[in-house]
This record gives sequence, structure tokens and C-alpha cells, in this order.
Amino acid sequence: MRLGLLDMIGLAASLVFALPLANYAVIRLVAGEVALGGGLLVVAVAMVVLPQYFLDPARIVRRLLSGLLPRQLRGDDPDANGSEGDSVEK
Repeated sequence: MRLGLLDMIGLAASLVFALPLANYAVIRLVAGEVALGGGLLVVAVAMVVLPQYFLDPARIVRRLLSGLLPRQLRGDDPDANGSEGDSVEK
């Protein structure tokens, strides 16, 4: 995955908040508070992973625009060339 300058800045900002939380979560896990430590560790990981892989603004805009376009203009449909009646059904 290639990151641009703004992606790197966003990742650094996420890590600024996620790393202290993950550190505290590990301390709680070592202290024996498994539920609190595990929950905080999941939150810290989600703070970094969600924006990078699931909440990519370019991907969201692409999906939104492709949903608004007619089927012939989307480009991902195998029958996009207009040959709807040429297919043979079995």
C-alpha cells in the first residue's frame, strides 16, 4: 500500500493517540485486568486500522459515484457493452 503525504500525516496523527492507549492497555493486561486491557487494545488497533483500510475517502467517493452512474457507464459490469439480448440462458 502506497501512502501519499496526507496519508502519512493522517497515520502519524492516528498513532499519536493510539500508541499511548495501547501502552496503557498493555499495562492493564499485565496488571491482570484482562477485559479492560483487551478492550483498550482493540480500540487502539481500530484507531489505526479503520481509517487506513476501511474509511478511505477516495474509495467511498468512487463507490458513491459508481452507484449513481447508469449501468452502461460503470465499467465493472460484464454486459456493459449493451449486448443484453445476446446471452444464451441455460
